[in-house]
Amino acid sequence: MNENESLRMIRVLEELRDGQKLQLERQQEALQVQREQFALVQKQFERTERIQDRAEKLQAKSADIVGIARKILLVIVPVVIALIVYVSWLIFRR
Repeated sequence: MNENESLRMIRVLEELRDGQKLQLERQQEALQVQREQFALVQKQFERTERIQDRAEKLQAKSADIVGIARKILLVIVPVVIALIVYVSWLIFRR
């Protein structure tokens, strides 16, 4: 090998090294972006969980309210019917 070929080989090796450094830097940047995206997804998941928990609590309260309304309705409907019958009897008695 002569000196020109040695210098050329050194330049090629230096270019390879520089390219590898650049690639490593870009990979680090890509990893940082992925970490940020993962953190964002994790926050969104936690927020979604909180919203889901709130929705479940609201549904449970709604079920309780519907249950109470049904019980009240079972009491009120017969009373209303009895009052209608009584008022009708008062009106038609004469």
